[in-house]
Amino acid sequence: MSTLKMTTQAEHDNDFLILPDEHGPFHIIGDVHGCFEELQALLQRLNYHVHFNELQQRYEIKPPGNYKALFVGDLVDRGPNSPEVLRLVMDMIDAGQAYCVSGNHDNKLYRKLLGHNVQVRHGLELTVAQMDRYDAAFHERVKVFLGKLPHHIILDQGRLVIAHAGLEERMHGQNSKGVRALCLYGPTTGAQDEHDLPVRLDWAATYCGKAIVVYGHTPVHEPIWRNNTINIDTGCVFGGSLSALTYPDHELTAVGAFGHYAHSIRPFIQHYPHEQQPSSS
Repeated sequence: MSTLKMTTQAEHDNDFLILPDEHGPFHIIGDVHGCFEELQALLQRLNYHVHFNELQQRYEIKPPGNYKALFVGDLVDRGPNSPEVLRLVMDMIDAGQAYCVSGNHDNKLYRKLLGHNVQVRHGLELTVAQMDRYDAAFHERVKVFLGKLPHHIILDQGRLVIAHAGLEERMHGQNSKGVRALCLYGPTTGAQDEHDLPVRLDWAATYCGKAIVVYGHTPVHEPIWRNNTINIDTGCVFGGSLSALTYPDHELTAVGAFGHYAHSIRPFIQHYPHEQQPSSS
């Protein structure tokens, strides 16, 4: 972390966010992918009180104690209700109760809302159809929100890093197109696998940083600690579960999917070699 300058104030350039004085406790929530009912159920299991104010068309959330939620990205696509997931997360962030990083699906929706020529597939077609039921003001709010999402967040004096696809230590607190791409998609070999998908490099296998890195992006059956990193995307939209990691206690909470909303072309990762628990420092 020698390249990272910590300050007493939050720094935000719309690319990465440094919050040294945010020590937790946090509930870090994996890829939601439009699974709104499961998100509500997970928050309730974590003792958040969620109420929808019909008059103001906003969610009013009462967290347990001084907890805040951290979302690892991919709020949208493939699932049954991406707009309400967005509304709930936006309302929590506006109330100072949450932070969120951008996922690759969130970034693609943002580019679509900007009018860019993007391929409307891999679940984006469902989000677009769902968003069509909402007014222009909501579309604008979502566009502004997605445009401000950082690609990674550093918290608790550099002890905790949130990035959608993870990030190796030497790039923590760095900002470039390359770093942003790694946060959104993870490193790849440039080759395609048998499913015509990019072959991903296992960056966590050689991670030796002091900061805990919490990420998602690639579904796993169960979250597993590896070299001070943990993937908490447990594939809710594919019929798995929606998981949350409590920090700094490292407790895991999950709710099973209420349905099987999409088919995963790439099989879930079953296990990793050299599994390790997080460092106690």
